[in-house]
Amino acid sequence: MDAVLLARIQFGLTIAFHFLFPPLTIGLSWIIFGMVSRYAKTKSAADRAMARFWIKLFGISFAVGVSTGIAMEFQFGTNWASYSRFVGDVFGSLLAAEALTAFFLESTFMAVLLLGWNKVSADMLKLSAFLVAFGSTISGFWILIANSWQQTPAGFKMSAGRPVLDNFWGAVFNPSMLPRFFHTIDGAIMTGSFFVIGVSAWYLLKGKNVVFATVSLKTAIIWAVISTCAQPLIGHWHAVNTAHNQPVKLAAYEALFDTECPAAMTLIGWPRPDLGRTDYAIRMPAMLSWMISGTPKCKVMGLNDPAILKGIDNPKVTKVQDVWPSILVLFFGFRAMVGLGMLMALLVLIGAWLSWKGSIATNRLYLKIAMWMMPLPWIANNLGWAVTEMGRQPWTVQNMLLTVDSVSVNVPAWQVLFTIILFLVVYAAIFGLWLMTIRKQIAKGPEGGEPA
Repeated sequence: MDAVLLARIQFGLTIAFHFLFPPLTIGLSWIIFGMVSRYAKTKSAADRAMARFWIKLFGISFAVGVSTGIAMEFQFGTNWASYSRFVGDVFGSLLAAEALTAFFLESTFMAVLLLGWNKVSADMLKLSAFLVAFGSTISGFWILIANSWQQTPAGFKMSAGRPVLDNFWGAVFNPSMLPRFFHTIDGAIMTGSFFVIGVSAWYLLKGKNVVFATVSLKTAIIWAVISTCAQPLIGHWHAVNTAHNQPVKLAAYEALFDTECPAAMTLIGWPRPDLGRTDYAIRMPAMLSWMISGTPKCKVMGLNDPAILKGIDNPKVTKVQDVWPSILVLFFGFRAMVGLGMLMALLVLIGAWLSWKGSIATNRLYLKIAMWMMPLPWIANNLGWAVTEMGRQPWTVQNMLLTVDSVSVNVPAWQVLFTIILFLVVYAAIFGLWLMTIRKQIAKGPEGGEPA
């Protein structure tokens, strides 16, 4: 057993499970803000019931997200002690800022939303809903700063062999931070939207709470159209940033082994890293150069280009293959993510058309499809996270700290394997409890639920 591989598997498991919940709560929080704003304007019992229903589902998911985040952070000190020592002087202030400016804000005003409906004014509820949504988003902002810093380190100086923060704002606005932040937050809004769409579709198919479900569905469709249409633009921005700051990752996405000018975009194929080629490739000439620069004259670096080793001073890196990520995972994972995004955009645009026609609440085929497509944003989010993180390999901090040098030296493989099994058992129980609680709340429906 390889302790490094097992530690990576455990980290991937805990991240993937935790990342089911923050996108849902961030996206749902902004939809809830819209619903509470509607209630503050109308003061109607129906709008009050709608907002309170989705707030309860938000609260359940938020609690689970916090618990899984604690487990994720715990393993930094167990499996990744060398990494923690290396980045501690940089991440300390960033993560402290997250706790002080975001988590406490979100938690405090969420209590107002959950418990204050008969104690504070509608305007105070609206303000609380905004601060919860804002706090959720800012929390993601600080976490994504830390992640982006690993991808494109900035704002530091080296001291005693490790980075020390010397430009706080330089680290905050490191080269890849903004596109990664907007890409992730927009994906979160898509997740919250599809969750509301799916649950509302279930009610309409069952003939329950029809007015409530129709309003919720139409509200979520608006958010979904905006977020899904924005995602290709933000994703393009992110891809251009990757091309300039992480060319190895971009080359792996495209399975581009040889430097090209102009560079073609590969739509599909079967990469053969052992042979340095892509079999059965369907390519669009010059399109990759056009996409990242707006001109066909842009040179795109391939995986075999010796220039990818420029600036790397590590005795363990002697040839280009030493810095290759998992090309098959990145090539197919990236295309699966993009394909799911296109499918979701098609679904919500059809939904917007049906909503405009006034038939969305009665189109049973669309409602069935919408209900079963509810998990798609979660799958796309985790695919995006996987290709982002695996695209940085073999580094934990790009071109500075190798993954093999990041693990805890005194934690044997069998202990890591044991905790993986333990995490699987505990996470299965947590997910089952979350699902059971959510289903129970959905079955209960909004306050003063309508007859079938």
